Formats: sequence, structure tokens, C-alpha cells
Amino acid sequence: MAALPFSYSIRRSQRAKKMRIAVSSHKIEVIAPPQIAETLLHQFVTDHAQWIIDALQKVKHRQTNAPAPLSFQQGSQIAFQGANYPLTLTPSPLKRIKIEFDNGWFARIPNTLIYTDCSEQIKIALIAWLKQQTQNQVTELVARHAQKHQLFPRSITIKTQKSRWGSCGIHNDIHINWLLMMAPASVLEYVVVHELCHIQVRNHSARFWHLVAEHLPNYQHSQHWLKCYGGELMSRF
Repeated sequence: MAALPFSYSIRRSQRAKKMRIAVSSHKIEVIAPPQIAETLLHQFVTDHAQWIIDALQKVKHRQTNAPAPLSFQQGSQIAFQGANYPLTLTPSPLKRIKIEFDNGWFARIPNTLIYTDCSEQIKIALIAWLKQQTQNQVTELVARHAQKHQLFPRSITIKTQKSRWGSCGIHNDIHINWLLMMAPASVLEYVVVHELCHIQVRNHSARFWHLVAEHLPNYQHSQHWLKCYGGELMSRF
């Protein structure tokens, strides 16, 4: 039986009349009557694998589809790598706003600004932080994938774009949209690999997709995520 891109548990229930699958943010559970053989349950999951993947994406979407806040203040929800986290404002002796992330967003606000409306300044600092993080992540991903097929870009640029996730220029300059830092990490990796593969294949032929699959066998999951939720992500900030 083929390996599945997710794990799941089985729960027997005397009240269950038939097999069913429950998907939540923290687990996938197969609920079934006691008399059904375990092999049948595993086959049931395999047969419904695509439905489960789609359901997982919908759960993630509910967690991440909140738009950028109208103002950046205490408690504002901001996305990062596929989930939303609250923003905490704290006073700081620093002269500039400093953004940090530790299982939640923290904006260190200069004491001179802490009692003023500095939402716009927080937004500017947050975007700068996200761009830098994107640069770091993309550099790591290029180092991870480039050697395999000698897909070395001439340069890596992080850009603000409202219609493209990435591009590869004629001189192999890679451009990546920083908004991808708010998508699941696998989505950013897919876009980076996609553009790297264009260094070797300039079109979207079968040869191109085969090359992508050599780097990311399950790239379709990330491709599907962008098709479903990319428009909303583009509308943020």
C-alpha cells in the first residue's frame, strides 16, 4: 500500500454505524464499528486520501484566511508560515520599532511611541522583517536544491508583487514574493523550486514538471494551496 502524506489514528465505536473520517487541525481519525477489519479501514483511508488532503487544506485555510488587520495593535492576528499569531506590543528603550517572533508576534515599541498610534510604523517594520526572513529562507532552500541539477541562480531578490509568486529572468535571476512567508513553509519551497527549475527548462512542459517532481514529489499539494488561497494571500498588506 502506497505511503500517505499524512498520519491517522483509528477509533472503534459501538455507536458507529459505518466507517467515517474526521479531520481537524490536530488529527485525522477513522471512526468505525468494532467488527470492521483493520485492513478495510486502511484501504478506506487510501481510497479517500485526496478528500482528506482537501479537508486538511480547508482546515488550514480557516486558520490562515484572515486578512491583514486594518491596524496593527495589541492582539492583532497576523499570519506566519500557515497559521495566525497574535501581536503583542511591549515598551522598549530602543529608538526604533523592533519585530520579533517566538510562537507569536512581538513589537518592541520605543518608550516615546508606546502611547501613540504607531500602527503604520509597526506595519513598515513588520514588512521589513518578513522580507528579511524570506531572504534567509529562500537562500537556505536554494542551497538545499540547487546542487542536485546544477540549478544555480545568478541572484536572489525578494520583491513585493501583486500578481506573481516568483519569476526567473533570462540571466537566471530569481525573484520571490515575500508574501509567501505567510503561507505554509512547503508552499514557499515549491515556488523556489519552481523558479530554480526554470533555469534548466524555460517552459511548463512535461519535462519541466518532471524536474520539479524530482525535487518535490508532492509539489501538487502546494500548487493546489496556491490555486485555492493564493488570491486571498495576494490581497494582504
